[in-house]
Amino acid sequence: MSTPRLSVILITHNEVGNIAACLASVAFADEWIVVDSGSVDGTVEVARRMGATVVVTRDWPGFGEQKNRALALATGTFVFSIDADERVTPALAASIQQVLASDTADAGYELSRLSNFCGQWMRHGDWYPDRVLRLFKRGGGHFSSDQVHERLIVEGRIGRLSGELEHHSMPTLEGALDKLNRYSSGRAADKVAEGDRGGLGRALSHGVWAFVRCYILHRGFLDGQLGFVLAVYVAENTYYRYLKMGLLAQPR
Repeated sequence: MSTPRLSVILITHNEVGNIAACLASVAFADEWIVVDSGSVDGTVEVARRMGATVVVTRDWPGFGEQKNRALALATGTFVFSIDADERVTPALAASIQQVLASDTADAGYELSRLSNFCGQWMRHGDWYPDRVLRLFKRGGGHFSSDQVHERLIVEGRIGRLSGELEHHSMPTLEGALDKLNRYSSGRAADKVAEGDRGGLGRALSHGVWAFVRCYILHRGFLDGQLGFVLAVYVAENTYYRYLKMGLLAQPR
């Protein structure tokens, strides 16, 4: 039996509304590895029905370490990391397949991610072009141990894929605000563990700068009304992250 050329890895938790479309968009892969953290909504059953190998875990070590668990199960020459709320477009799929057919592939490849915020594709501001590293040679990369906003670390030359990865991230403002709270807490814990410091002053200055960068410098205003909303959202995320960092560093 020949070695799989491409392994797709993803982690899930209650993603029954996303998992089928996600896996369908990478149907060209040779194997699909799903590490699930105790879903109760049918995610596991749908993934298995679509041909994925599914491993269920009961603990939660954070996004980075959970993705490393999925990576350890992959057997392909190349690995593509995807989230359940993402979709590989036909143009991106063709670009990936071109790399797989090449004998001179780079160590890893980044791509542009196009994100949907409250029903609108955001083509300006901090969210576009959102360069993310996702395709790499197995054995040449791993994920950082961050609780949130984990990074894929690859040694060697990084190429770039054409086409876009669609990110169906935040269909509603309520969901976006819930994610803001959870992710700012996780990121604050990571930054404090790295020795960074927060506090009210840094929260205010970094929050204001985040808004200016997103809305003005990165031309978020071209996305209309939701461009302004997104800039405020980015600023709030930054503000609360630094504020929580200050609170975490206080003596108990």
